[in-house]
Amino acid sequence: MEPHKISVVVPIFKVEKYLNRCVDSIINQTYSNLEIILVDDGSPDACGMIAEEYATSDNRIKVVHKKNGGLSDARNFGIQYVTGEYILFVDSDDWLEKTMIEKMINISLSYNADVVQSAFYYAYEDYLLFDNRYYQKDDPPIVLDNISLMTELVVNERVKNFAWGKLYKTEIIRDISFKKGVLFEDVFWAHNVMHRVNSYVIINEPLCYYFQRSDSIVSTYTTRNLDIIMGLKERHCFIEEFYKDLICQSFKVILNTCLIHYYLLLANRKIDVKGKYRKEIKNYIKSNYRHFKESVKNDTSLRNKLFLFSIHPFLYFCFLILTKVLRKISILPHPAPLEKRGYSN
Repeated sequence: MEPHKISVVVPIFKVEKYLNRCVDSIINQTYSNLEIILVDDGSPDACGMIAEEYATSDNRIKVVHKKNGGLSDARNFGIQYVTGEYILFVDSDDWLEKTMIEKMINISLSYNADVVQSAFYYAYEDYLLFDNRYYQKDDPPIVLDNISLMTELVVNERVKNFAWGKLYKTEIIRDISFKKGVLFEDVFWAHNVMHRVNSYVIINEPLCYYFQRSDSIVSTYTTRNLDIIMGLKERHCFIEEFYKDLICQSFKVILNTCLIHYYLLLANRKIDVKGKYRKEIKNYIKSNYRHFKESVKNDTSLRNKLFLFSIHPFLYFCFLILTKVLRKISILPHPAPLEKRGYSN
């Protein structure tokens, strides 16, 4: 058996339809020295029973049941049972290529990496999307030191905030808990982990499938989606303390996120009838205008959006609508599409 044990933590809640696909993709990995921790987060469907059935047929599987507390609470609970040298988080509606873990542990050992990140597919019911804007599938691994990693994390293009799709040395993350009761919990967590990382390796080959469910908690817009702004603000305080050279980039990301959510709140006025949340965003941008203006001085598009918003948010809204219309009639170019393919390819 392979010498290094890898613990795979799978939080489970109301995924009866997808659970077999997920667990099958883990137990059939070409790397076999696994500890598979299935965390039944008080799921009201048959998930707990399905998980127990797997445990009877595979002694690598440990099932733990708990009262429902959300994704963060389930991950935190699962980590308590980890005995492996490495940890991989898998969301229970996603699935893995059968060679994913073998390839990731080999890269980790070859580069002495604290964390290894795999590329992934956005998986829809009928097709897959691969983000090929920043790298190609056959590109060699990318090695990042701590400063480069934190820069990429803040930019959120090549290094995503997602906790899943990454193989971590257990010692790096064991004592860093996920924030409970929030959406986009990974945004609150990732920077604390990456701060400890000396060597981070990106595998450009997509080895996992990020399923895009129409009924997922993030697919229907609610005020809970605003948690991401709270997470970015919390991270910004961390950046100000430890990575001062990234302060402008952090402000830029916060501004762009605030503007996006102001538009979404305006488009979904029924959930912000009195404009409470829009007012909070507007006041925050106003109070930090000087910092935001400095951060976008080299970004024409975002600079224009900030300028229009500062005059009146409605002008920003009109600008977005006009941009959308001009793209539709091909006067303005569309953003480059992601690579698309079917499952049979």
